[in-house]
Amino acid sequence: MTAPTDNLRINGERLWDSLMEMAKVGPGIAGGNNRQTLTDADAEGRSLFQSWCEAAGMTLGVDKMGTMFATRPGADPDALPVYVGSHLDTQPTGGKYDGVLGVLSGLEVIRSLNDLGIRTKHPVVVTNWTNEEGARFAPAMLASGVFAGAIALDHAYDRRDPEGKSFGDELKRIGWVGDEEVGARKMHAYFEYHIEQGPILEAEQKQIGVVTHCQGLWWLEVTLTGREAHTGSTPMNLRVNAGLAMARILEMVQSVAMENQPGAVGGVGQMFFTPNSRNVLPGKVVFTIDIRSPDRAKLDGMRARIEAEAAEIAEALGVGCSIEPVGHFDPVTFDPTLVSRVRSAAERLGYSRMDIISGAGHDACWAAKVAPTTMIMCPCVGGLSHNEAEEISPEWAAAGADVLFHAVLETAEIAG
Repeated sequence: MTAPTDNLRINGERLWDSLMEMAKVGPGIAGGNNRQTLTDADAEGRSLFQSWCEAAGMTLGVDKMGTMFATRPGADPDALPVYVGSHLDTQPTGGKYDGVLGVLSGLEVIRSLNDLGIRTKHPVVVTNWTNEEGARFAPAMLASGVFAGAIALDHAYDRRDPEGKSFGDELKRIGWVGDEEVGARKMHAYFEYHIEQGPILEAEQKQIGVVTHCQGLWWLEVTLTGREAHTGSTPMNLRVNAGLAMARILEMVQSVAMENQPGAVGGVGQMFFTPNSRNVLPGKVVFTIDIRSPDRAKLDGMRARIEAEAAEIAEALGVGCSIEPVGHFDPVTFDPTLVSRVRSAAERLGYSRMDIISGAGHDACWAAKVAPTTMIMCPCVGGLSHNEAEEISPEWAAAGADVLFHAVLETAEIAG
């Protein structure tokens, strides 16, 4: 069999009910979620997902990074599994769908296979990757990076949150250290379904985003060292102002990104002032620059220019400056065969679609290093994400899950 019949659909109401049930775990303060990685809320969400997987007849494996792999067996014991998934962790002020849609749509694929009595040649594995967001422990996509061999396990365990707690200690604390070696699993293919996190699909009135590429990124953590002093009594010409250096660097990052249009973005989303007092000039400022582009030469050129000009800005103000890369992956081209299957599924099902480049990083970016990989996207209202007001419709969610179901089934193959 090359493709499933056109009339097969997932249960959209069940998928939506699961999304709403998971959203009750780690509620935010404005309708979204705060289920940051390796928190008690994360542990609760994992347990709920585990219970659903076991009820669907799946067996759970967990690796040493805490990544969850729920397996529905295939008819061929020698066939490599088809993996599908994303992440359950959220930003501190995250939405109900970022990542979660992909994990629970993977579960819905399994539930629908069970409902229809379909047996596949290849096993199908639903995956919840640990620490995709990187909000608490940098870098993002940490567990999938270790899985792909790009990040050492010991390095990952030693990542620290803003309170100084280590990833390894917190993983043990919540009880989700598995015994599987990270990366030991082999994949026949990997699919990830995700909200777009941008405005293009909604603006173009398309139901399905066929993701062909993913932007590369650099996260550069900048530490500026000035001199703490009273803001009222220190003359302007005698200040060593790390905050001023930061402001000028932020403006420079904006200019560099604009001068590299089209196909480049840059900005700063996190910063820490020390001592962070309203009447003390900061002695230290730490912030992270996020630059992205699907063009590797452009991306690396932006990094080189930003590092050089940040050092010049700091030196002119007498401020110390150090820059450390804390996150990186190269631009990704997804597997043409899997991309074609997603396009074909959308066409067979009658859903409007368009090719799209992902502006955000995803676990699929690391999975693509070790297996044929692709992504599917659904629209989100106003392109808003990493925000508690993030919103999608039940119809959008179901449409993408239908396409995922067909693409996964075609790849896993119906057993004869």
